[in-house]
Amino acid sequence: MGTNRLTYRIKLALFFLCAIATLLIVNTAYRGINTLTVLNEVEAERDQWQRPSDVIQALDLRPGNTVVDLGCGSGYFTLKLSAPVGKSGKVLAEDIRRLPLVFLWIRTVLKNERNVAVQHGDPTDPRLPTQDVNAVLIANTYHEFTDSQAILAHVFQSLVPGGRLVVVDRAPQAEAVESTETAMEHHEVSSDQVEGELRKAGFEIVSRNDKFIENDPYNENWWLMTSRKP
Repeated sequence: MGTNRLTYRIKLALFFLCAIATLLIVNTAYRGINTLTVLNEVEAERDQWQRPSDVIQALDLRPGNTVVDLGCGSGYFTLKLSAPVGKSGKVLAEDIRRLPLVFLWIRTVLKNERNVAVQHGDPTDPRLPTQDVNAVLIANTYHEFTDSQAILAHVFQSLVPGGRLVVVDRAPQAEAVESTETAMEHHEVSSDQVEGELRKAGFEIVSRNDKFIENDPYNENWWLMTSRKP
């Protein structure tokens, strides 16, 4: 009789554990689906002012090219880069944060984007292939760099001769142009600073547009700079 009671209690405990595990899985799945829905809505709004087609045009991509979205986040630009390089090309999406990469991976699977690969990098080393990349995009990320020269050195090494680097970021507000540290706190960086750092890293400046986006939804201005590896 005692053995039967013990067996019953074990089965009951297992039932409750399975029920709890199922609830956790369902809750996680629901939250994940909700996050993906929000991402799509936010990106649809971003399409209205970010000028993604002009950013991609600056990269001068061709079918079969390899392009890097450095600091890709959840993949706003990554997913848009897939079509220009075609099935024979490759999009390498790099970020130092794992969670956005997980969401990006899920999105590539749902959209059947087979030419996209996610890459987890370090703050000073994005772990890019050497002399195998045709173009690199750094959008809304440069201001986060703690060691921009280290990152630029790796980018320079990864590019083929003539390969392009396009940087898009927010310009400091007039009252925030007190120091580099102040601008970083506001998630901004000046085009003058970036141009100087690109030249120091060996890049040639192709073009610079300090008024690429004027007054985004948050009343901030964006610049775009295109450079190349000689």
